[in-house]
Amino acid sequence: MAKTAIAYKEKMKEISVLSLICSCLYPESRKNIMGDFEDMDIKPINKRASGQAFEVILKPSSPVSDAGHCITSPPKRDISLEDIQKKLEAAEDRRRSQEALVLQSLAEKREHERDVLVKAMEENSNFSRMAEEKLQLKMEQIEENRLAYLAAIMDRLQEREKHAQEVRRNKELKEEVTA
Repeated sequence: MAKTAIAYKEKMKEISVLSLICSCLYPESRKNIMGDFEDMDIKPINKRASGQAFEVILKPSSPVSDAGHCITSPPKRDISLEDIQKKLEAAEDRRRSQEALVLQSLAEKREHERDVLVKAMEENSNFSRMAEEKLQLKMEQIEENRLAYLAAIMDRLQEREKHAQEVRRNKELKEEVTA
C-alpha cells in the first residue's frame, strides 16, 4: 500500500500542473497527454458541479520496469593491507583514548570521594572536640556550683553552731543569775 502511494506521488510530480489543467479544459486532448504514462491509467469520472474528477489507477510494476529503477551500489574499491592496518590502529587509538577518559573519570570520582571522606572525618573530629569542650565546661561549672553549695551549707552550719553556742552561753548566764 505504501509502495503504491509513493509511486502515485512520484507520477503526480511527473504530470505538470499545466497539462492537468489543459486536460480538464480540453477533454479531447486528454487521452493524448495522459496516454504517455505506461504504468498508470487515468479514467474520467462523471462531471460534478465542482469540476471534473479523475480516477488514477497504477498498473502493477513489471520486471522490465524494475530494472530501470534498480539502484546499484557504488563499486567496492580494493582495500590494501596498509589501509586495514591504519583503520585498526585508529580504532586502537580511539579505544585507548576512551579507556583513558574512563580512567580519568574514575580517578576524579575517587579523588572526590576521598575529599568528601576527609571533610566528613574533619567535621566529625571538630564535632567531637566541640562536644568534649562543652562537656568539660559543663563539668567545671557543675563542680564550681557544687563547691559553692557545700561552702554555703558549711557557712550556715557554722552560723547555727555559733548561734547554738550563744544560746547555751545565754542559758548558762541566766542560770547563774537566777541561782
